[in-house]
This record gives sequence, structure tokens and C-alpha cells, in this order.
Amino acid sequence: MVSVRNIHDNGIYVGLDYAQSGVQTCVLGADGNVLLNRLLPNDAGGIRARVAAFGEIRNAAIEACGGAADLAEELVERHGWSVQMAHPGFVRRMAQNPDKSDFTDARLLADLVRVGYLPRVWLAPEKIRELRRLTRHRQQLVNTRRAVRQRIGAILREQRIAQPKLTRWYGPWLKWLREEAPLSEQGRWVIERQLAHGDFISREIDQVMARLSALTEHDAMTQRLLEMRGIGRVTAFTLRAEIGRFDRFRTGKQLGRFCGLSPRNASSGDRQADAGLIRAASGQLRATIIEAAHCLARYEPRWSAMRQRMKDAGKPGSVIAAAIGNRWLRWLFHEMKPYGLAMDP
Repeated sequence: MVSVRNIHDNGIYVGLDYAQSGVQTCVLGADGNVLLNRLLPNDAGGIRARVAAFGEIRNAAIEACGGAADLAEELVERHGWSVQMAHPGFVRRMAQNPDKSDFTDARLLADLVRVGYLPRVWLAPEKIRELRRLTRHRQQLVNTRRAVRQRIGAILREQRIAQPKLTRWYGPWLKWLREEAPLSEQGRWVIERQLAHGDFISREIDQVMARLSALTEHDAMTQRLLEMRGIGRVTAFTLRAEIGRFDRFRTGKQLGRFCGLSPRNASSGDRQADAGLIRAASGQLRATIIEAAHCLARYEPRWSAMRQRMKDAGKPGSVIAAAIGNRWLRWLFHEMKPYGLAMDP
């Protein structure tokens, strides 16, 4: 139910629609009347000073986007505001007006936080956001290295070169590529440049991994994840960065949906069906958990038995991996709840 405010409440509610060039700021009274809706400079101190003239701030809402978390944290830490992060997709669906503008968005955010209907998302502390920045940078480097290798493969196919039955991208195969592959003059020159670029990216990835290890060396949650069989450094770093803390979820099922590993229901009337996994999730997080599920199915008897049961039932490998990842996350939720504190300094 919508919370009923005291008619004598003189507090104000603030909606912030963030942009790099400025923040559309809407101030509502407790009765819902608009006291201010104006574009203000992107400065936490200036926003606080402008809004404070209208009364005591009860609550504020800001839509989650790049840069919004830093502004919200500054308003909380330096100016004592109560700020809630809003899910942009859900806020958009709740809008009554088909038109979209910063003016209407700020007004909607202020009204939703006033009546208690704001679809909230977690405001990650700065240390977690910094960890996310590193893990996502690593993933971008990995994607770039993959693209380099795909370009090399394309040249080999174009020149109809049969590759030896060796593990690609390792010592013997790379020695063959550099010294023995019957490439054209320009094809060899391009591949040599691509290999040099790939080597540079690999060194960059190693540096990012070293920085991640140093950053999480004394973090209890990351170290506990690393103790689990089948969980490597990339999985542990990604889980810590993207999930942050497990105790912010009520159930393991809710955690599974956040990670994008829950089936999406597509039933209607007597028709019962599903439409694969839900889409509203971090692709990097979901892919990391799927990869971890493959490892768990190899190393852990419990998950190996589950894989065999599903395989005997005729389930495809992709469905099996997603199911193992989902079930493992539900178990992990209860295992990791005691490690709910933010990262150690």
C-alpha cells in the first residue's frame, strides 16, 4: 500500500535526472505539489544548497546510469541526504506519459520516492565500483584479444591454409604459424602485426589480474570464493564485483534472477512454456557463472551427478550448464551471506 504522509509533514522529496552536462532537479512537497523543476549544474554542493531552501529533505531518487552513483554517494556522505537509486527500465514502464524528457523524468522520480513506489537498485560503495571498473576493463581486453585471434583465423581461411592438429594459440601451434604456415607476403606481415598486438593485450590482462589480486588480497568474501573447488580468480573477482554483497538479496532465487539464470515464463492460458533465461542481467556475470558451472560439473561430484541426470533426460548442454549455475548460486547465497560487509580498506 502507498504510505500515507502526515498532512502536517513539511518535508520535501527530490528527483534527480542525471546527465554529464547538468542534473534536472525536481522538488516536491509532501502534498505532491511541484516546488522546483530546473536544470542545475552537475555539482552536489550546488544542488544541496538550491534544494535546501524549500525545506527538510525526506528522501531523494536518482536514476541509475553512468556517473549517477558518484553523485549519489557524494550527496549521502558529504551532505547527509537519503538517496535511493532507481531502476531506469522499471521507471520508464511506470511513466504515464508516452513522451520522455528530463523534466518529466525528474518529476516522476520525485513522485515515486514520495509515495514509496520507487523501483530501487543497490547503490554499490566506491570500493565495489572500483572493482567493477577493473573486472570490466579486463573483459574488454579479453574481447579485443578474441577479435585479434578471429582476424588471424580469417586470414588463414582466406588463403586456404590447413592448420595442424595442435591446440591453437599455444606454443607448438604459434611456432607453426610464425615459421611454417605458407602465408603470402602481405598475409604474413598482417599476421605478425596481429600477433604483436595480441601479445601486448595479453600482458595488459596479466597486469589487470595482478591489480585485482592486490585489491582483493584482504577481502574475506573473495578469499572464501577462491577456497572453493572449481572457482578460479576470474570467477571470484567477477562475483565480488557484480554481486557486491549476498545479503542484499532476500533469497537464493532472487540472486539467481539477478544473475540472469532463472527461466523466463512464457505461459498463457492452458499453454505452459518457457522462453529461455531472463534477459535483464549482466552478460559478463551470466557468462562467468556458466563457465564456472562447466568447471563445477567436472570437479564436484554433486554437480557431476546433476549433469549426468539431465544428460540422461535428453537436456542439451547449454540448459544443463544454466541449471547447474542456477542451483549452485542458490547454495552459494546461504554460504556467502555471512560475508556481507563491504571490502576491507
